[in-house]
Amino acid sequence: MTTTLQTRKRVLHRAWIVAGVAFVAILGAAGFRATPGVLITPLQEEFGWSRGTISLAVSINLMLYGLTAPFAAALMDRFGMRRVVSCALLLVAAGSGLTILMNAPWQLVLCWGVLVGLGTGSMALVFAATLTERWFVRHRGLVTGVLTAGGATGQLIFLPVLAHLAADQGWRSAAVTVTVAALAVVPLVWFLLRDRPEEVGTTALGADPDAPPIIAPPRTGSAVRALTVLRSAARTRPFWLLVAGFAICGASTNGLVGTHFIPAAHDHGMAEPAAAGLLALVGIFDVVGTIASGWLSDKVDSRILLGVYYALRGVSLMILPSLFAASTEPSMLVFIVFYGLDWVATVPPTVALCRQIYGPDGAVVFGWVFASHQVGAAIAAVGAGLTRDHFGAYDLAWYVAGALCLLAALMSVAITKKASLKA
Repeated sequence: MTTTLQTRKRVLHRAWIVAGVAFVAILGAAGFRATPGVLITPLQEEFGWSRGTISLAVSINLMLYGLTAPFAAALMDRFGMRRVVSCALLLVAAGSGLTILMNAPWQLVLCWGVLVGLGTGSMALVFAATLTERWFVRHRGLVTGVLTAGGATGQLIFLPVLAHLAADQGWRSAAVTVTVAALAVVPLVWFLLRDRPEEVGTTALGADPDAPPIIAPPRTGSAVRALTVLRSAARTRPFWLLVAGFAICGASTNGLVGTHFIPAAHDHGMAEPAAAGLLALVGIFDVVGTIASGWLSDKVDSRILLGVYYALRGVSLMILPSLFAASTEPSMLVFIVFYGLDWVATVPPTVALCRQIYGPDGAVVFGWVFASHQVGAAIAAVGAGLTRDHFGAYDLAWYVAGALCLLAALMSVAITKKASLKA
């Protein structure tokens, strides 16, 4: 009886609590970052700014969302995940809250581009990679998939709500909602998130209890470590293949679909709340696809997974322009399901490859790979906006993104798991 009671008490490992808190933070970060897609049309109508001008702020947001990641990983090594994520949430709250006072494009760039970009970037997928590296040995790929799915869930929760708020009560109410939500998560992170298992007298889930404790990296300058890891990884071919593939991933998801799907659907007569609902539906199926991808990355060669994911995404994007209509047709719903399953299913195998190839530096390397994801997203966000301004339609942007995804599929299967190969 005593043994049974003790076993029950140990069922919930502290790692699951930490992962739950991280899920909430990542969920919020994704919802906060995706908000500009809802605001493009309202800002254009109120201020008369072009889509290219508004897309510039979104582009800077996406760029900083990625470029912050490798430095955030190093900062988490130096100051701890709890402090970094708490400060990031405060930045998001400040950036979103200040937008209600803006009246010029540069203020949009400062608030949504810089402040929200830096804040959400510090809670990006590199946070998930760092946490799973420290807290999980067993189920590491699965937990990476679940945390990645948190990004899709954030989109699922926030986009329809914010779209309705912006339509019914004005875009400022949506900005205030983001501010309040970000502030609400801070106490949860501060009191429940812990940086390492050793802080609470335990070990990572699935780790050998008799193994010596993991020594934290030396507290060198965060920027120095991030740049040192970059210099080392940049000498290898796998790094550049991962970077190029993930840049295309960002261009074909956050940059293009995440930013421009709603205004593109609106161009064809669809109401913005309805279009936001479709984009949120992508998030529902992405939860399933990303968790399944995490499970598969523990069992299947990650290079093969990436090749399949990118190829399927490329085909679906080339079909998309023919599916837009004023109402939601069955063919569009098929696209939403298919594309949703593949939305960020690329993350777990990419994290796994960074870990397998670069060992202890894998989280920081993934930070740089993720930075390329957001650089690609930023280029696509601006490029698609300018395409729409110049041609009056988004069709060319969808076709180019689809072709690039097919190229990413070829690059993914060409990756070797030896970091010694010269680029």
